Amino acid sequence: MSTDRFADYGRPRRVDGGLRARSARGAIGRSWWSRRFLEVLESFALGTRLTRGRSYARAGQVLRLDIAPGRVTAEVQGSRPRPYEVSIALAAFPPALWSQVEAELAGQAFFSARLLAGDLPDELEELFAAVGAPLFPGTVDELTQRCNCPDFAVPCKHLAATFYLLAEAFDADPFELLHWRGRSRADLLDRLRARRAEATGAAVTAPEPSTVDLYGSHVDVLSPAGAARALAGLSATTLAEATDRFWAPPVPLPDRPPRLATGPDLLLRQLGPPAPAIGGPGLLERLRRAYRAFDPADR
Repeated sequence: MSTDRFADYGRPRRVDGGLRARSARGAIGRSWWSRRFLEVLESFALGTRLTRGRSYARAGQVLRLDIAPGRVTAEVQGSRPRPYEVSIALAAFPPALWSQVEAELAGQAFFSARLLAGDLPDELEELFAAVGAPLFPGTVDELTQRCNCPDFAVPCKHLAATFYLLAEAFDADPFELLHWRGRSRADLLDRLRARRAEATGAAVTAPEPSTVDLYGSHVDVLSPAGAARALAGLSATTLAEATDRFWAPPVPLPDRPPRLATGPDLLLRQLGPPAPAIGGPGLLERLRRAYRAFDPADR
């Protein structure tokens, strides 16, 4: 087989409006979940193959990237006029497994608060793994990689570029990783709020789309957003309780360790006399007198 198999295709066609990687140089991935995703791929001996697509990702050759439960699809412009079709499949968790995950998340206020605030804590990977739902693939065989380009290597540079853009998509929205595994942001947060409300005995009611003001006119009522939406399902704490505990430590502080009574010249005795070039024994004696003069125990 000729080594010039792909020589006829030349350089990739330049495109306008492609999805360009934000990282112009160095490593791609800023958050722990995107870096972890790329580390997992590199652990499958894909590290050198991934670098083939880094220039594609930074040049904006990826025209489209869509994330759906169990599958990522993309279009990548190569040297041919027609873009290549790329797909990366990873099995989504079944509903029963997601229900178990949501029960664990809702049972711990730390995870609920962080997720409702739009963040994925580092400990989330351990929680998912503990219930048998690992966030990241364990072997390369769990990934089904397909590209209709003529390159026989897997991943080819079009797949590799998609992996890099996928990692940056996780940076931009960490819930896309969970979406790939079968739960969208809206579905997951709604289910967590419902479970939290059920646990605290609060009723979950949808806000009315409109109401009437004092003048008889209908005005729109917006759904909770930002911090109000993140804290909507959490149990309330009275102001008196909050102020009483504000300066209190979360756990009892240990007793202050006892101090060792030592003389002021202990350090000088440990270091020994200085060299003659900087004063010798004479400097040592002057320092000892100074230490004793400043010792509060002698006052």
